[in-house]
Amino acid sequence: MLFSTAAAQMFANEQARMDRGELTRGSLQVLRNRLDAHVLPRFAKVTVQSVDYNSLLSFAQFLSQRYTTTTVSQYLIAVRKVLTLAAKQGHIKSVPEFPKIKVINAPRASFTPSEYWQIQRCARRLIGQLHPDAASYLRTEYKLRKQDTRMPADVAWAIGFMVNAFIRPSDLRTLQHRHVEVVKQGTTQYLRLTLPETKRHAAPIVTLQPAVRIYQQMVKQRKDSGQAKPTDYLFLPQHKDRQYALSLLSVMFNWVLNETGLKQSAHGSPRSFYSLRHSAITFRLLYGSGIDVLTLARNARTSVDVINKHYASTVTAEQNIQMLHSRRPRST
Repeated sequence: MLFSTAAAQMFANEQARMDRGELTRGSLQVLRNRLDAHVLPRFAKVTVQSVDYNSLLSFAQFLSQRYTTTTVSQYLIAVRKVLTLAAKQGHIKSVPEFPKIKVINAPRASFTPSEYWQIQRCARRLIGQLHPDAASYLRTEYKLRKQDTRMPADVAWAIGFMVNAFIRPSDLRTLQHRHVEVVKQGTTQYLRLTLPETKRHAAPIVTLQPAVRIYQQMVKQRKDSGQAKPTDYLFLPQHKDRQYALSLLSVMFNWVLNETGLKQSAHGSPRSFYSLRHSAITFRLLYGSGIDVLTLARNARTSVDVINKHYASTVTAEQNIQMLHSRRPRST
């Protein structure tokens, strides 16, 4: 049995799981991307019987030159899914042994508060300016249209919104005005974001107060162009191709990072749009008063385990010196 045949059957099974609600569309798409990127180019034309420890080790070594240990491990999981199905169907006696990959959890690359203000000011300053790369290069390399080679105001808005709303970059693609509600509780204002489900999380997200001001600025400008209807998108609403809209935001954000010299962190970790979400969570851990990790995790649509592994590890004792030195009041 060809590996490609078993892979097609495995993917059909995963698609059925998605239809039953056992798997998210995003997870299925990630699996599809991994199959197409490296798994099938490596194994498609060989039989499942010929995939052994040595071929898997060679594949892991190939991936290790390009990706983190986490990504390598996830690619091997995709291969294991295919071989597990082949074993269950009797095409192979058992699943071969897989190379051991020690997953190293590194802190997410985020921004310091001063770096955040740097990129925010830079994005505002560049509004309306032409991208420094030639339009022909942007068209061939990133598929950008000629009319989209100037910095839009949406990038500065997205920077501030993500840091104050805990959302993922993919949420910028789907967020519509009908998902946003301005809530007032006494002197406090915030946005309640009822976004489509992401990574099996569907609970509303509540933002910090600065997100309200950013949203109100956006609505004021969108109304002038008739783009503030409930089903209009918040960011780059003129683009109906939402993957293109997200790609455009990402290209322009990378321009800001290159302009400010902040493409890499002090430890050499690359930064991207996702670093804004990391910053939002890290800032709350550092500067939130008595922040509850469970509440933060639920509001950011993630898990306490992820918070502890990837975010809390960046918080040192000295950064929370007041909390460390605090004392409980004596009982009377």
